[in-house]
Amino acid sequence: MNDMNYFKWLVIFILVTCLSFFGFLFYMSMHDGPIEIFSGGAFKSGTPMSNVAPDWPSLKDKQTIQVQSIKPERSRTTWFAVIDERAFVPSGYMNTKIGKIWKQWPKHTEQDPRSKIRIDGRIYDTQLLRLTADDPLIPAIVDELNRKYPSNASVEDIAANGTWIFEVTTQR
Repeated sequence: MNDMNYFKWLVIFILVTCLSFFGFLFYMSMHDGPIEIFSGGAFKSGTPMSNVAPDWPSLKDKQTIQVQSIKPERSRTTWFAVIDERAFVPSGYMNTKIGKIWKQWPKHTEQDPRSKIRIDGRIYDTQLLRLTADDPLIPAIVDELNRKYPSNASVEDIAANGTWIFEVTTQR
């Protein structure tokens, strides 16, 4: 085979790979929730839990929850920390180049805090409210995140807007 043939097959391989990847992302945008690190669409399955909050203390050692924003209807799997009867969701890498591209949900959540969370097949109507760096619970949240995950969370990173922290509350 000549050099032109190799180039043609290389271009075909790259095109098929790109089309497959973008096809997968399109499929995930309509999927019933996220799959691991890939964000998904709106929750379609699960038991709605009206006017009730999760029992956060019993979920303290659970590794992840699924969170769906309302606008846009996108869902993701995320870490969370439980302090007393309250839950908090972190979003790291907010100051990095990749984070500015990859992490769109925190910006959408600041504009419209309404959300849903799905835990063990139960769906709760919630809000995600961003905490400020001077919130007195920030040090405890950082300690819990570092206990639970291989995290380098720090009060300083939160103060520098590198990590955003949202409190999960019931929808009002």
